[in-house]
Amino acid sequence: MDLSHKAVKRQASFCNAITFSNRPVLIYEQVRLKITKKQCCWSGALRLGFTSKDPSRIHPDSLPKYACPDLVSQSGFWAKALPEEFANEGNIIAFWVDKKGRVFYRINDSAAMLFFNGVRTADPLWALVDVYGLTRGVQLLDSELVLPDCLRPRSFTALRRPSLRREAEEARLSVSLCDLNVPGADGDETAPAAGCPIPQNSLNSQHSRALPAQLDGDLRFHALRAGAHVRILDEQTVARLENGRDERALVFTSRPVRVAETIFVKVTRSGGARPGALSFGVTTCDPGTLRPADLPFSPEALVDRKEFWAVCRVPGPLHSGDILGLMVNPDGELHLSHNGSAAGMQLCVDASQPLWMLFGLHGAITQIRILGSTILAERGIPSLSCSPASTPTSPSALGIRLSDPLLSTCSSGPLGNSAGGTAPNSPVSLPESPVTPGGGPWSDECTICYERAVDTVIYTCGHMCLCYACGLRLKKALHACCPICRRPIKDIIKTYRSS
Repeated sequence: MDLSHKAVKRQASFCNAITFSNRPVLIYEQVRLKITKKQCCWSGALRLGFTSKDPSRIHPDSLPKYACPDLVSQSGFWAKALPEEFANEGNIIAFWVDKKGRVFYRINDSAAMLFFNGVRTADPLWALVDVYGLTRGVQLLDSELVLPDCLRPRSFTALRRPSLRREAEEARLSVSLCDLNVPGADGDETAPAAGCPIPQNSLNSQHSRALPAQLDGDLRFHALRAGAHVRILDEQTVARLENGRDERALVFTSRPVRVAETIFVKVTRSGGARPGALSFGVTTCDPGTLRPADLPFSPEALVDRKEFWAVCRVPGPLHSGDILGLMVNPDGELHLSHNGSAAGMQLCVDASQPLWMLFGLHGAITQIRILGSTILAERGIPSLSCSPASTPTSPSALGIRLSDPLLSTCSSGPLGNSAGGTAPNSPVSLPESPVTPGGGPWSDECTICYERAVDTVIYTCGHMCLCYACGLRLKKALHACCPICRRPIKDIIKTYRSS
């Protein structure tokens, strides 16, 4: 930590670098950080969140190495990992909590996005920052106040509230990072982000610009469909759920997807009054060999069939006009992009077999359209920039600055730095899969303890990156997730090497 208590760098390894704000933050107060160092030899990135525990009363030796899952499994700590594609050097990250306990974030001058929820706002909250993995150094910038009534950020003095008047020494702020996938509450998944909403036609225009100049139009939906009220329309490019009741629909692509082919799908009808979800996945089962009666009500139940099925849900809420890009790379990693922003790897599959893509509509998501597909290697289309800009935005452009924030002196381990390259953020040029340090794509050392040999596979993502002892402890943790891809852990399987 520097003398101003505004910048921290992780000294060594990839973890053991948790720090906090030195005063409680306000509801709707943005904590703003600039990533100053990135180091590409690690996986995972900055963890952000809040705690109701006063950092001045926390002994540094009592802090675990990891904010997630270790620290967040304790009462009074909430945090989540920043997506790796946003953890680029120079990016400015702002995050805040609203009165309902929902945490939002934005990258540079992008629109606000829901991060996680469930924070208890009745108690004072300190910001928490874990300088983890790819992120090796961060600098704390001046905080801002984001008001829920779409007004521009204002300073503390502009609010004219005596309770917000603080002495100079009390107005310092500090932060820490943490990595945990916190599921959204059922009633909050479609809640709009704090701040002024962008008009829908403006969003559609922005999303369309994220598409490549040319798309192949040979991909269609298969005639097979599961659901009493699902229709395949417009030359089999549109799937529509035509009943207002709580029903589900399952549709497939008409042909197997190609390796490195990005499929673009648009949500063309979404009802905001009810919660909805869009599932997606791949299967080695030819839809032409199936009957509607063979398919279960829930897409997640498909994994129990004898063929290979891999299914998950699009993270975060979806709205009409949103564009999704899905691509299976040669390593079998299925990557997702949402409105031009890379969402990272979602599934691991066997790319050597023919794979049909499938989609499940439910609730508010009642209609999707296949826009087309493209293979960059063949077309040579340059990658498009992600919606969050990679160039840092000046503080003056983000609003009037609040009190001068500083970092708390309470932190875990020696804080140091992490440097690294910038991964492409584009729906058609997705970031490479995170890898662990070592000579090859897999290391012989457990990615948690770095002492014992890897001998355990995580189900369902399939990553082999843990020793059995760490796998057991991780499985028991609250909201346990894979250290590589952050998918939920359903089970762990011990493996044995042949001589």
